[in-house]
Amino acid sequence: MKRFSRRLESSLMRTLRRRRTAYLFAAPAIITLLAITIFPLLYEVRLVFMSWELTTTTTPEFVGLQNLIKVLFQDNRFWSSMRVTAVLIVLGVSIQLGIGTGLALLLNRMGRWRTPLVSLFLIPVMIAPVVAGFQFRMIYHDQFGPLNYIIEIITGGRWRGFAWIADPNVALFAILMTDVWQWTPFLMLIVLAGLQSIPLELHEAAEVDGASAWQSFWRITLPLLLPVIIIGILIRAMDAFKLFDIVYLVTGGGPGNVTETISFYTYLQGFKFFSLGYTAAMAFIQLIIITLIARFFLSFQKRQRGET
Repeated sequence: MKRFSRRLESSLMRTLRRRRTAYLFAAPAIITLLAITIFPLLYEVRLVFMSWELTTTTTPEFVGLQNLIKVLFQDNRFWSSMRVTAVLIVLGVSIQLGIGTGLALLLNRMGRWRTPLVSLFLIPVMIAPVVAGFQFRMIYHDQFGPLNYIIEIITGGRWRGFAWIADPNVALFAILMTDVWQWTPFLMLIVLAGLQSIPLELHEAAEVDGASAWQSFWRITLPLLLPVIIIGILIRAMDAFKLFDIVYLVTGGGPGNVTETISFYTYLQGFKFFSLGYTAAMAFIQLIIITLIARFFLSFQKRQRGET
């Protein structure tokens, strides 16, 4: 009995030592995570209830819910930037998904040419958004841009010097096409990975049963791809929600504020107007919105998988 109790005690001591060692190795990562995420989040929540204008005062003043009320009910520019962001998310991600799915279906049918073509299509994704912004600013230039030059050649000189990023009716479209060009290959790659994970036996069985190519896609391919597509849409929606680089470099939010996204407007409030409390309130509202979007997509994916 004593020998058993000693063995049990020795086993418990070894387990405790292993746990202490595991905690010791995990401690730097946990401390770093707390330092770069939890502490800034708590500090931001504190600033939401403060009025801190660096241009007029050096100390924050407690104002309660005044910042949130002002953002939600008095700031028309906030809702205008939210509408611009919503257009870029809904329309942009839809175009990217449509083109990306079409390219993935074509590439999935190819043999040895698939790998080099995928590498070629992924070049825009590997380009930094800053570089893409400068690139498309030059492309859209009304006098020296290659886009106007190509259209002028095609139309026989009837099209001359259109101001793509200075026209309020077209500027947002220019931003949209820049984002589509850069991120369509990302969704293409996700859909292609999903297509290659579908067993060929399912399509062969459907073909034997007399199903057409459209029926096979609609009844087999699309339902199996849906969980992958949802994750791709979620990633792109979250990324488009914080679109800043391209807007800053291509149009600067103009002309007027027709291309001003919510991220760009938040930047202006924080780094141009130095209104820290108001900026924190805007950022907090955006955090709630993006969390609700993520929860909606993940819940939808669980329902598709039959999970509760």
